[in-house]
Amino acid sequence: MTLTRLHPAPLASIDTEDRDALLELYRPPRAEWLRLNLIATITGGAGGSDGTSETLTNPVDRRILGVIRELADVVLIGAESLRAEGYQHPRRSRLAVVTLSGNLAGHRIEAPEGAAPIVLCPPAATARVLSDLPGAEIIELEPAADGIPAADLITALRARGHSSIVCEGGPRLAAQLLDTGLVDEFCLATSPLVGGVPFPVTGPTAIAERRATLTQLLLDETSGLYARWAFADRAATH
Repeated sequence: MTLTRLHPAPLASIDTEDRDALLELYRPPRAEWLRLNLIATITGGAGGSDGTSETLTNPVDRRILGVIRELADVVLIGAESLRAEGYQHPRRSRLAVVTLSGNLAGHRIEAPEGAAPIVLCPPAATARVLSDLPGAEIIELEPAADGIPAADLITALRARGHSSIVCEGGPRLAAQLLDTGLVDEFCLATSPLVGGVPFPVTGPTAIAERRATLTQLLLDETSGLYARWAFADRAATH
C-alpha cells in the first residue's frame, strides 16, 4: 500500500513497505522527546465496536505504530489499556505501565530477553504487580490525591536513561500528560469511521489549552489520516 503526504508540500507518495522512509517521516528532532500516539474515529471516539482501538486500526496504522515505537526508548501506557487491549511487549523498545492498584491481569506480555517491562506504581502496589508480572522492573512513586503525577512518571523514566518516550494511552493518562505541558508532539491517526465508543480519545477531563502546529499529514488508501501535531511552546524549552 502507499501513503500520500498531503503536508508539507509538495505531494509525495510513500511505499508503506519502505521502513527507512517511514522512519525518516517520524524521526524526532531531538533525543529527548515526549509523544502521544493515539487513534480515534472521525467523531473522536477512542475505540470501535468492541470498545478497543483494535477495530479502528489497519495494517498501515500498525506499521506506523511500529515505526514510532522503534524510534522511542520506551512505550508508556496505563494499566487500564493493558487490561483492555491485552498488550504485548514492543519488539524494539521497552514497555512501561502505570498502575495505582497493581492489577495487571489480562496482559500478554512476553518480554524479549533483557527487556523486562517497567511498572510505575505506588509502594503499596508492588507485591500485586509482581504476582501478575514476575520479573518486572519496578519504579515506586508516591501517589497524590488523584494518582501518580504525570510529570513524576516522565522524570522517573528519564532518570533511568529513557529520553524518547511515546505514550499510547489510555485516555486518562494521555490527558494527564497533555495537562502537564510536557508533551512535545501529538501523533493522531483518524480512522474513517463515525461512532464507536462514546468516550473521547483524551477522556472527559478538562485540559489546559495549548496551540499546536500541523507538521505532517499522511493519507492512506482507505481514507485513514495520520497527523503529527507539534507544540510550539515546547520548542522554546529545549
